[in-house]
Amino acid sequence: MSFFQNTCKPSGLGGRLMVKMMNSGHAKLADWGFSQIQAKADARVLDAGCGGGANVAVWLKQCPKGRVTGMDYSEISVAETRKINDAAIKAGRCDVVQGNAAAMPFQAETFDVVSAFETVYFWPRLEACFAEVNRVMKRGGTFMICNECDGTNAADEKWQKMIDGMRIYPEEELRAALEKAGFTEIESRRETKKHWLCMLAKK
Repeated sequence: MSFFQNTCKPSGLGGRLMVKMMNSGHAKLADWGFSQIQAKADARVLDAGCGGGANVAVWLKQCPKGRVTGMDYSEISVAETRKINDAAIKAGRCDVVQGNAAAMPFQAETFDVVSAFETVYFWPRLEACFAEVNRVMKRGGTFMICNECDGTNAADEKWQKMIDGMRIYPEEELRAALEKAGFTEIESRRETKKHWLCMLAKK
């Protein structure tokens, strides 16, 4: 397995290195993404595809009276997220679970906000995964997708060739899948020069 395949599902020594790199390498994108959304102080938040756990830590600061859940398909990502958010877990404000976006291990209408940073590239059957997000969200909740690749930069196509199972979705495809999954009030925000894309959708 190539090192970059660890972006899909980190495993082994390369995976442990990758999740640490995710936290630093995606920091600027994450900062921009967080600037696009406001959550209530007591919000119940799910970070789907939580990677190295840095965004879970940010959500805990953004929602000081809320509760934040991190979910990832990778055991290594779950372990790293638990490690860096240990104090919040012990305080009962955070939990981290291993799970699949296509079959999330949560009750219906659990979360006020669901975020997906740099992860929907790897979600199989995108509409079905978005329907799962819709299921676990409360009425009036917000789903945020934040991608470093918006599908308009030809240079990004190399990543799809290097990483098996990765697909970069243009805004139009994401919007169509969100609509079919039952989302409304879909907005898109762009950092055009960097080809970053943030999409916000309401249930």
